[in-house]
Amino acid sequence: MYHRFRTALLVALVAGSTLALAACNSGVVKRVSPPGASVQQLTVRADGGWDVALRLQNFSSMPMVFNDLSLALKVGDEDAGTLTAKPAVSIGGVSAEVVTLQLQPASGARLVVADALAGNRTLAYSLKGTVSATPQEKKQRSFDVDSRSTLNQAPGLPGVLR
Repeated sequence: MYHRFRTALLVALVAGSTLALAACNSGVVKRVSPPGASVQQLTVRADGGWDVALRLQNFSSMPMVFNDLSLALKVGDEDAGTLTAKPAVSIGGVSAEVVTLQLQPASGARLVVADALAGNRTLAYSLKGTVSATPQEKKQRSFDVDSRSTLNQAPGLPGVLR
């Protein structure tokens, strides 16, 4: 019986010291990771221009202010144009925000999007360029973005791809 009590006491002491050590190391790790960018929605306006809802994703563990962006948008195999902005939007750690930008696309890109909408087909796109952001209490940094994805026609919303 004494042996069981001693073993139980030893286990309790080890568990308690492990918890105490874990509590001492509970500080939040501040990590800066490259952000992401993707097209959340592309809306074709009556004048042929596009409204591009751009999703900016902060993968860092701390808030970052997104200062500048310059992203070349390609739809299918056609260059559409460059999305440029100075959004000055603060995005919390591991969060996202959407900014809407206007673009007057190249004629070839307009045809690709019109064809996808008319045929209810998936539209492949890519974004390539840079996003400048300032992590909390740090200096502004420029991050390369190179992403690819697809958009589909939004049901019941003519001229809208999501």
